[in-house]
Amino acid sequence: MGRRRQSVTIRHVAADAGVSLQTVSRVINDEPNVRPEMKERVQASIDKLGYVPSIAAQRMSGSRSYLILAINDRDRTIADWRGRQGVDWVDQMLLGGMLKCAELGYRMIFELVDTHSDHVERELRATIAALQPDGVILTPPHSDNPLIVDLLHHQRIPFARIGSLGGEAGIALVMDDEGAARLATRHLIDLGHRRIGFIAGSPEYSLSRWRVDGWEAEMREAGLGTDGLLAEGDFSFASGEAAARQLLGGTNPPTAIIASNDQMSLATLEVAREKGIEVPGQLSIVSFDNTPIVRFTQPPLTAVDQPVAETVSRAVELIIKAQRGGPRPAEPTVVRGSLVQRGSSAPLQ
Repeated sequence: MGRRRQSVTIRHVAADAGVSLQTVSRVINDEPNVRPEMKERVQASIDKLGYVPSIAAQRMSGSRSYLILAINDRDRTIADWRGRQGVDWVDQMLLGGMLKCAELGYRMIFELVDTHSDHVERELRATIAALQPDGVILTPPHSDNPLIVDLLHHQRIPFARIGSLGGEAGIALVMDDEGAARLATRHLIDLGHRRIGFIAGSPEYSLSRWRVDGWEAEMREAGLGTDGLLAEGDFSFASGEAAARQLLGGTNPPTAIIASNDQMSLATLEVAREKGIEVPGQLSIVSFDNTPIVRFTQPPLTAVDQPVAETVSRAVELIIKAQRGGPRPAEPTVVRGSLVQRGSSAPLQ
C-alpha cells in the first residue's frame, strides 16, 4: 500500500531519488543550475510518491518566500465590512490575486494597514520582517503614500501600485479610469443627454481626478458645458446624497448623473425617488464599480465594471517577473473595464 499523499515530504523525495534536500528544492523552484538528468530523476520520484510541494519546502532554497502580500486600507475596509453594503472590492482582489498566485505556485496574504497612521511605516516594516514576502500589492490610497512607497523601494521589494501612475518606484497599474468616465459620458450623450452631472469621489484618490478629467474631456469634445454640473463626494452614501441634492436642487438640473461609485449612485437614486423624479424617464444614472447590489435596485443601475480581479492578477504576474529579475515596465499597465447597460439609463424624453 502506497504512502498517503499528505505524509510524503521533501525528505522522502530526496531519499527516493538519492539526492540532497537542496537539490530537490532547486528542482521544485525550477532553478537554472540543475542538470537535466538530475531534474528528471527528482521529478520521477515526485510523480511516483505523489509529492505536493509546500511553501516550507520551496523556501529551503533561501532565495524566495513564495508569498505575495496584498495591502488594503484598514479604516475603509472595516467600515465596508461592518456596514455590509455589498462592496466587493476585497472579494475581487482575493479572486484575482489568489487564483493567479496558486497558478504560479505562490500564496497571497491579505493585510489591512491604516494609511493615515503616523506609525504606518513601523507597522509595515514589522509585517514585512515577519512574512518576508517576495512582493507587495498596494491599493489606493496606499499606492501613493510616500512613506509606504519609499520603504518598499529602499528594501528592494518588488511592489505593484494599483491606481497610481507610479514614477521611479514600483510597478504602476491603472484601470483606465479616465477612459471609463469617457465611456460612461459618451453613453449618455448618445442617448441624447446634454446636461450630464458628475459626482466625484474622494480627492485622496488619484483616480477620482482621472474620472472627472474623463467626463470633462468627453463633454468638451461634444461641445457641452460642465458649469454647475460637478459635485464633490467621498465615496460614502451620505456624501452622494448631499451631492445629488446639490445637483438636483437647482433651477436647471441635469437629466443624467454619473456617480463615481455604487454607494453614491444608490444615494442619487434615493434622492430622485424622494423628489418624485422618475428614473430613467426624467433622470438617467450611471455608476462606477458594478458591485452586486446595483443589479437589484429598481431600476437596476447601468455601471462601469471595474476589472479589479484582472488588475490584481496582472499585478501578481508582474511582481513575480520582477522578483525573478525581469525588467520593470516603463509605462503603467492599463487594464480596461467595460460599461454594463441596465435600466437606469435611457434616451432623453
